[in-house]
Amino acid sequence: MRTRMPICTTNPEEDAELEAFLAGESFKPSDSEDWWVDLVRANREAGCVMRRVHVVPEQLTDYLRYEITWGYAGHVAAGEDIRLITVGEGQPWPIGVPRSDFWLFDSGCLFDMHYAEDTTWLGVEPVDDPARIVAANQARDAAWHHAIPWHDYIAARPELSAFVPAGVMDSAS
Repeated sequence: MRTRMPICTTNPEEDAELEAFLAGESFKPSDSEDWWVDLVRANREAGCVMRRVHVVPEQLTDYLRYEITWGYAGHVAAGEDIRLITVGEGQPWPIGVPRSDFWLFDSGCLFDMHYAEDTTWLGVEPVDDPARIVAANQARDAAWHHAIPWHDYIAARPELSAFVPAGVMDSAS
């Protein structure tokens, strides 16, 4: 689950892609994302479900517009179920949704994600405390309840749908 709202990027390849996005260039699949798209596709073909929830502000930064359109399009096309929760300025935070990020695999393998103050990703920390794992499952379920599917989020925002690569919106949500 993603609750941090990145304002910066962390690698030169992503910086170049962001520049292309902001310049209005056509989408070009990223070589840096191939491994993730392959993993999502292989897991889907094996009958596994991969899903993610991302909490975002109502007013998206340039980086978030890039991430949600160019970044997530390939993941969604490969079979990842990505959903978003929008929090507008002055709106209350969704009940049960933590303000920290984590990865939860198979409801029992938990990793806390760590960021610098400028939102640069620092890494992950494995968590083996059973109470924290149960809490993460509850938080995941709460976030899923509040979230809307990526396709619906994009379809409701014409300013974003124009950036989504051709054919992705036609795939099943």
